Amino acid sequence: MPLASVPAPGPAVPDLTAYAAAAAPLLGLTLDPAWIEPVCRNLAVLSAAADLVAGFPLPDEAEAAPVFEA
Repeated sequence: MPLASVPAPGPAVPDLTAYAAAAAPLLGLTLDPAWIEPVCRNLAVLSAAADLVAGFPLPDEAEAAPVFEA
């Protein structure tokens, strides 16, 4: 009888409330408790966007775009 495959654990889900509580004082911010939930929802959206960018494969030949300044 074959063994059932066990799915690999996915990335750990960060505790965004703890992150917001720890990061706010480091940034010199005071978070009103009424804003914690919306801030955490925004962090979740930003985290998902970062995962999309980080998950995009780039070939080894890829080079950074030049920076033009006026």
